[in-house]
Amino acid sequence: MEAQNQFTSSGGATAVHNANTYRRLIDVGIALSAEKDHQRLMENILSAARDFTHADAGTLYLKTEQETLSFEILQNDTLNITLGGTTGKPVALPDVDLFNEDGTPNLTNVASASAVTGKLISIEDAYKADEFDFSGTETFDESTGYRSVSFLAVPLKNHEGDVIGVLQLLNAKEPGTERVVPFQEDTQKLVEALASQAAISLENKLLLKAQRDLLDAFIELIAGAIDAKSAYTGGHCQRVPELTNLLARAANESNDPHFKDFSLNEDGWYELHIAGWLHDCGKVTTPEYIVDKATKLETIYDRIHEVRMRFEVLKRDAEINMLKTIVAGSDEQEARSKYEGQVTQLDDDFAFIAGCNVGSEFMAPDKVERVKRIAELTWTMTLSDRLGISQEEAKRKMREPEPTWPVDVKLLDDRYDHIVIREERDRMPSDNKWGFNMKVPEYKFNLGEVHNLSIDRGTLTEEDRYVINDHIVQTIIMLNSLPFPKHLKRVPEYAGGHHEKMDGGGYPRGLTKEDMSIPARIMAIADIFEALTAADRPYKAPKKLSECVKIMSSMKNDGHIDSDLFQLFLSSGIYQEYAEKFLLPEQRDSVDISQYLDATQDVPSKE
Repeated sequence: MEAQNQFTSSGGATAVHNANTYRRLIDVGIALSAEKDHQRLMENILSAARDFTHADAGTLYLKTEQETLSFEILQNDTLNITLGGTTGKPVALPDVDLFNEDGTPNLTNVASASAVTGKLISIEDAYKADEFDFSGTETFDESTGYRSVSFLAVPLKNHEGDVIGVLQLLNAKEPGTERVVPFQEDTQKLVEALASQAAISLENKLLLKAQRDLLDAFIELIAGAIDAKSAYTGGHCQRVPELTNLLARAANESNDPHFKDFSLNEDGWYELHIAGWLHDCGKVTTPEYIVDKATKLETIYDRIHEVRMRFEVLKRDAEINMLKTIVAGSDEQEARSKYEGQVTQLDDDFAFIAGCNVGSEFMAPDKVERVKRIAELTWTMTLSDRLGISQEEAKRKMREPEPTWPVDVKLLDDRYDHIVIREERDRMPSDNKWGFNMKVPEYKFNLGEVHNLSIDRGTLTEEDRYVINDHIVQTIIMLNSLPFPKHLKRVPEYAGGHHEKMDGGGYPRGLTKEDMSIPARIMAIADIFEALTAADRPYKAPKKLSECVKIMSSMKNDGHIDSDLFQLFLSSGIYQEYAEKFLLPEQRDSVDISQYLDATQDVPSKE
């Protein structure tokens, strides 16, 4: 009876022990499935396996595309070594080749043999195992004073049975005595079960990481293509995300009451990262000839060359008229004097028109009037302007009947066919689902020569400006059409607000500060500051840092940018940090920020 009680007691204890072990295995599997970071996941896999087997050390390898095993995590309690994973310390050991130079499997290394055969390998004593090459292990032991004895190599197989890595454990210790013993058969089964769960969790994380890497690369490719599309954008799409990240980090760490509720987790940072890189993705739809419109008469090409030729025609006409007058018997000196005066005036008028075309100076009313006076000069056209033109231009010409040639035409004109009618499909409905409320110009384009030359500042007409501003409309539409997962749902909102103003005077929705999240307001500051400081814009000289900060301060005072974020932008030194990295040395002058700050006291960081 006593023996029976002992047996029952022993069996019960074993059952309890097994139940606890399986419970732990299940808990570990759940924990592995819940872990999002693949580096921590690999560490947890190795730590759990060592815990189950009481292993003193262990290594986790991943299979590479080059048919090798790469050291990812290395742990050794006796030597107090932890490398790889979240430590930031790489495992400085060469990869293990899975195949020899002649193409045969590498079966002399325990880890590679486990990987190529897909089988668990247990070694009781490395120094007595003849089938494997442990010379490297022996060298390691000699240099460290360590003694490598028992080994357990377990292949990590995905759901298709393919080996994706190897879990290698070293020196199992007997509980209570710490004596190194072989890996027991029952624990080997547990590690195999753990490896099976771990491999699937690891593969899922690796697949997610690969998808994320692909998404990042694709997004950066789009941003790079937009920057490469025009010399006027330079590295804008690449620098804005960096500045956005700097300011967001400062807000995240600040103890200022305005940012007390602002905090980003890992998903939040990635969401902001994606939004920063995609904030101008709608520019892929913006015609280059408008983005790059360097002169007022420029479309696909600069029409100043047409105007120059017309002046040449008028000069030739003046010369022909002079010669005809002389041949007819008029006073030659008087005729030549009149001709020279006409030519001098034409040269002066063209130089003035050419200067207006550049758009570098404000067009005062008297200059506009002179453009109109010069435009009234006429020249004779003898060839039909309806031959050899595109269908679109021909449709515009057909709005009026063709004249009888030759015809006297104005030197500069705002003709009916210069107007490109805005079709209904080019209008944004007032009740659109995105809430856009931008003022839409009556015409799609106005190519009128007098109209364009009379632009008061810069080179863009109202219609051109609308097309450029439309890039943010397209950005929002494009981003809202993408099936972002839950943790990226705010990307369209973050990316779509960088042209809004805190007072509601921005576009395309006329949002106010209260309508916008902190990340969206951050991106507005980043977008403006990058544009002001950029040194790769061919149409403007690089501005000094102090000048850019002064302009930003004026924008803050006018309610265009968030005053609290601008204060943080200056007080945290982000403006200077960004300048050191991206501005030219000659741009980086000293800035007295005290004149722009609302208060000079330091704000402690969040703990």
